[in-house]
Amino acid sequence: MSPQGSPASRPDSAGARSGAVGARGARGARSASLGVAVVGTGRMGADHVRRLTEVISGAHVAAVVDLDTDRAEAVAAGVEGCAAYADTAEALAAPGVDAVLVASPGPAHEAALLTAFAHDLPVLCEKPLTPDPASALRLLEAERRLGHRRVQVGFMRRYDREYLALKSLLDSGELGRPLLLHHRHRNAESPPGFTDAMAINDSVAHEMDVTRWLLGQEITAVTVLRPRPSAHAPEGLSDPQFVVFETDGGAVVDVEIFLTARYGYQVQAEVVCENGTARIGDGHDMLVNTAGRWGGTVTPGYLERFEDAYDRQVQAWVDATRRGEVTGPGIWDGYAVAAISEAGVRAQREGVRVEVDLVERPALHY
Repeated sequence: MSPQGSPASRPDSAGARSGAVGARGARGARSASLGVAVVGTGRMGADHVRRLTEVISGAHVAAVVDLDTDRAEAVAAGVEGCAAYADTAEALAAPGVDAVLVASPGPAHEAALLTAFAHDLPVLCEKPLTPDPASALRLLEAERRLGHRRVQVGFMRRYDREYLALKSLLDSGELGRPLLLHHRHRNAESPPGFTDAMAINDSVAHEMDVTRWLLGQEITAVTVLRPRPSAHAPEGLSDPQFVVFETDGGAVVDVEIFLTARYGYQVQAEVVCENGTARIGDGHDMLVNTAGRWGGTVTPGYLERFEDAYDRQVQAWVDATRRGEVTGPGIWDGYAVAAISEAGVRAQREGVRVEVDLVERPALHY
């Protein structure tokens, strides 16, 4: 089901206001640099520490948290005034912490967010919000009890320049009603231990969110088709896969997820509308002709492809927090993607079309 007025139907810049940023957040938000605790110092967390320290204005890293204390201390050592912690609750209670960026593994997100709620701290949480809709619903209810939005979920494609241009074009109505949306999501190789379910939960989750956002529609059903696996697919992984979404606005959406495409990392989207089509992701920044050949380069991974989008996302979060607002995708969006993922994994496993079951959306998240 899809209650009317879904945030998927509104531009990202029109996110809900939260009111005051919280007692400690208000202290550091408007005048001084925002002190951020980064929870998780793995590849993504360490990259956010670098971003907050070297790229973003208006914020600094006040604390880092990781169960791997050696790793946390190594990251903290490179940031002036940053303290390392093994315990999230201790870090969020520390003086100088005004906001939280959660970049730990998905199963640890719920506990980190509930701790942030206990301190009424604004949060930017990397996707997935949580690994399943049940835990996402618990966070939805906890934020409702808090009485104001606190969480922005890290669906960074909403901040990518090409996706923003496509969203603006669709919202203008120039091309008419969207009929079909084609996504291609290709990786050079799959990470060690990657599973069929992770292809849906970790990879196609991005297409789930960006589909809802681009079209302003909720996904109502999922089908997964699996061709004969590539010879490069690790044992036990079906790769590539072809995922089909149906939406409550009557659009049909397909996603090619190819985790072992070998040649690099590539994300593309093409929308087919009543009065024309539009495509992004071709990567034609520079085209070279030489020695009887023509071509360009393909980015090696997601951090390189979406570096600017990550920068813009974190800067937007910092700016909104300093204004006392929460903008961008929220807990409802994280919950919706978790519910779609659950349906997708079942469709994948059973080889059937599975409908997506969403609860009625709370008033706070309209």
